[in-house]
Amino acid sequence: MNRFSKLAITNPRELHFGVAPHPVTTRGGLVIGGGTVYPELNFTLPTMSIEKSTWNTVRNHYQQIAADACKRAAQLEAPGVVFEFETLPPMVERPEWGIELVRILLEEMQRNNGHGGLKTALRFTPNDLREMERPPLMRRGPLYENMLASFEAAAAAGADLLSIESVGGKEVCDDALTMCDIDAVIFALTILGARDMDFLWGKISDIASRHGAVCAGDTACGFANTAMVLAENGYIPRVFAAVVRAVAAVRSLVAYEKGAVGPGKDCGYENPFLKAITGCPMAMEGKTAACAHLSPVGNVAAATCDLWSNESVQNIKLLGGMAPTCSLEQLIYDCRLMNQALADGPTGARRLRDWLVQGDAGLDPQAYILAPANVIAIAKVIVEAKTPYLAGKAAALATVELLNEGAAAGEVRISEREQPWLDRIGTAVNALPDDENAFIGRMLEQVDTTRFIPAEYGL
Repeated sequence: MNRFSKLAITNPRELHFGVAPHPVTTRGGLVIGGGTVYPELNFTLPTMSIEKSTWNTVRNHYQQIAADACKRAAQLEAPGVVFEFETLPPMVERPEWGIELVRILLEEMQRNNGHGGLKTALRFTPNDLREMERPPLMRRGPLYENMLASFEAAAAAGADLLSIESVGGKEVCDDALTMCDIDAVIFALTILGARDMDFLWGKISDIASRHGAVCAGDTACGFANTAMVLAENGYIPRVFAAVVRAVAAVRSLVAYEKGAVGPGKDCGYENPFLKAITGCPMAMEGKTAACAHLSPVGNVAAATCDLWSNESVQNIKLLGGMAPTCSLEQLIYDCRLMNQALADGPTGARRLRDWLVQGDAGLDPQAYILAPANVIAIAKVIVEAKTPYLAGKAAALATVELLNEGAAAGEVRISEREQPWLDRIGTAVNALPDDENAFIGRMLEQVDTTRFIPAEYGL
């Protein structure tokens, strides 16, 4: 891996929405991170079966979603829209189904390109099918092969951006989260996860380069977002979820070390750290993702976005219209506000960014670490570390320190019940060996090795 050794953005004042040091230009000329925030619409089917007998209905849903969304975007004079096609498992189990839908979406987008100055782009995000059998085969087998075949065909068909929510290490991380076992979380994310990302993103980067697609980015959704939802429901401490988020950035960073250039995928709430490190543009979601999950970071998530997304919304009828079209309208108006702030110059952009941050940061530790100054502080220790494992340790300790300091200064609210958890986490991480091999040996004795195959991670 080509490790990042310094930050692309060192000054918190320069970390804000709409502008990235290394913008990305899509096939259709949409410049992401170049001074304009664009909406990214994420959509899915209503509750239904996906099989041969229902396939025409499935096709019609996707055609109608794209047509209605393009029409509304043109009516609202949006300068551009990114569509994210997150497949459902049958669409990757049978790659020809997923690619048929890619073509339907691209055809509808092309039909509407130029209407009112509208530019469009398609992000293709196939399911990581490897977790569908346990213990999973991470580097071989039909599930892995169908996933790569889907990437290959989508890029060849004209998909602009390639992303995935990869699952390497999830076999260990799921139990680690419920048990608040920070040692096992670090093992899952920085040893298993980082190794899987190194392997998988080498393949995705090669596919993107051969077909002229953009190798966009991964997300720790199955790890850090799981922690966030568990914390939101009171099952684990919020401070623990905050630490998991920072450590997850180390895992997601590997995609960029293997050639990804952004925009990072929307449900990666660790993306602000990655933007500071890589300078690549990032998609984010927050309040507009409530259709899919609740969170305590609804506004602060927008502070550093280059694409603003809604997470996955079902194609169902609401009073105002179909739900994806309604979600897109909300996104367009949010982007219009951010773009107006950008038009007022750096002072205007920073003022709106600061309001977005200040509204959330003091109310939850997970929001607090996404404030730009804290993002820069955590990102800095990540790039100073020599390996993902050491970076994960450093990120965890930096997060604990920032939360302790923020609580002492009255900048962030941490409940009396959760305060001792910061000491527990810090003590546990400090006790971890600096030698990675020693850590791996220890963890292979502690975790349930029937859940995963060490050789599939190069161990």
